[in-house]
Amino acid sequence: MKKLLLFIFVSIASIGYTQKIATDLLVYNAHIYTVDELFLEKEAMVIKEGKILATGTTAELQKNFLSKKNLDIKGKYIYPGFIDAHAHFLEYGLGLQTVDLTGTTSWEEIISKLKAYSLKNKSGWIIGRGWDQNDWKIKTFPTSQQLDQLFPDRPVFLTRVDGHAAIANSIAMNGIQPGTKLIGGEVETKDGKLTGILIDNAVELVSKNIPAPNLQQKKSALLQAQANCFAVGLTTIDDCGLLYADVKVIEELQQSNELKMRLYVMMSNNESNLDSIFSRGKIKSSRLNIRSIKVYADGALGSRGACLLAPYSDKPDHTGFLLSNQTHLDEVAAKIYANGFQMCTHAIGDSGNRIILSIYSKYLKGKNDLRWRIEHAQVVNKNDFGLFGANSIIPSVQPTHATSDMYWAIDRIGSDRLKGAYAYQQLLKQNNWIPLGTDFPVEDISPFKTFYAASIRKDAKGFPANGFQIENALTRKEALKGMTIWAAKANFEENEKGSLEKGKLADFIILDTDLLTADPSKILKTVVLKTFLNGELVYEKK
Repeated sequence: MKKLLLFIFVSIASIGYTQKIATDLLVYNAHIYTVDELFLEKEAMVIKEGKILATGTTAELQKNFLSKKNLDIKGKYIYPGFIDAHAHFLEYGLGLQTVDLTGTTSWEEIISKLKAYSLKNKSGWIIGRGWDQNDWKIKTFPTSQQLDQLFPDRPVFLTRVDGHAAIANSIAMNGIQPGTKLIGGEVETKDGKLTGILIDNAVELVSKNIPAPNLQQKKSALLQAQANCFAVGLTTIDDCGLLYADVKVIEELQQSNELKMRLYVMMSNNESNLDSIFSRGKIKSSRLNIRSIKVYADGALGSRGACLLAPYSDKPDHTGFLLSNQTHLDEVAAKIYANGFQMCTHAIGDSGNRIILSIYSKYLKGKNDLRWRIEHAQVVNKNDFGLFGANSIIPSVQPTHATSDMYWAIDRIGSDRLKGAYAYQQLLKQNNWIPLGTDFPVEDISPFKTFYAASIRKDAKGFPANGFQIENALTRKEALKGMTIWAAKANFEENEKGSLEKGKLADFIILDTDLLTADPSKILKTVVLKTFLNGELVYEKK
């Protein structure tokens, strides 16, 4: 009888008792923007083995889960880790080892930087990147005269901010003759003499002679790029255009757990690269995804290499150029399609975009889920927007290009064509989603600048007062999706990342600012407090 009463007592006591589930981390007392389909806001989430186990209120998660670690966010804001849908990760890291010319306001300032660099680095090539003559008072291309005078015995090679033009001194251009002609590029001359300016494909005439970075330089570049990206809340980077040899370095660093950054790599379009990746097939691990090929249609607007349907407004005898002929572009598309890879093509000008849209349409033949992308989609003719939606072609855009170019773009293409430029809202409506990136190191790596440019459409000083072509601004929610779930979708990864939902990777960031409600003046001042990748803390603001 006593045993029976004891059994009844234990049974009654057990009613309503639920054993807590063991987890690795409980994050609570937060404003969590899940960026899921309903765009819910949660208060807490639990993480186990690198994935999100549940989200909800602090009370219910504390009741049902027992975590090894508990992190009180104290009312701060949590977002999915940002995904940069278009950047140059390795190139950015390597650039940190050269002369940084970004933000320079004159040729004289560049010369000063080169002098200082040469005093500390007394031999070898002088390499720099980031100048933009459109930011100078005198907005014409410089010449190599001063470079020849200062560095007669050292090769100097300085790439423009967009990578589509460069200036080199005479010793660096050894063997290049005035009047050199090539497809998709220009060797600039004046009065029958070389000026040192190289446009698009002409850049390679010199760059091919620069000593390639060694293995240690590449490893250092990747790790430094990773540290800087984690510090601004980036947890996945689309690296647009790598060689197969670079991929092997990345795999080695990821296997040793030194390189934790998740990378979506587009392979550069050259025969050796295509043979290597197509013979191996798609590569997919938790940190590396390779299933796409980066192709170039034309050059850049700032250096007048973008291919236009009609001449440049400020250069009436010039329409830019394709970097290879249409037959080659079509052949590449056929090969990519046959191998089941994604094609991602740089297209800036309205002619460049029309040609690529036409080639894509030939193979895609209407609605599909191949997610072929046009990178930049910068200037689009009003008659061509519908081709994006009709063939499920994805415009992958970089909003800071709009706010960087807005000061001079009208001079290049005039007011009528400008209406179809940087037209993110028009492009969004084609497929109802659009991935966003920075294109760093062409632009700054900060995703907050991306968010601000996409939704506010002003520069840091609040210019222009009403926003640049504000009718094409994205809403703040759309901008956030473009940097998270839509960027993941562009990489075929929306089921594993891009939102904070049960079963997805625990890639998230903690910010001091509510991006969706903050005054515009505070967005660019946002501070990343912590960055988590796979539930692991990889960055913390000191």
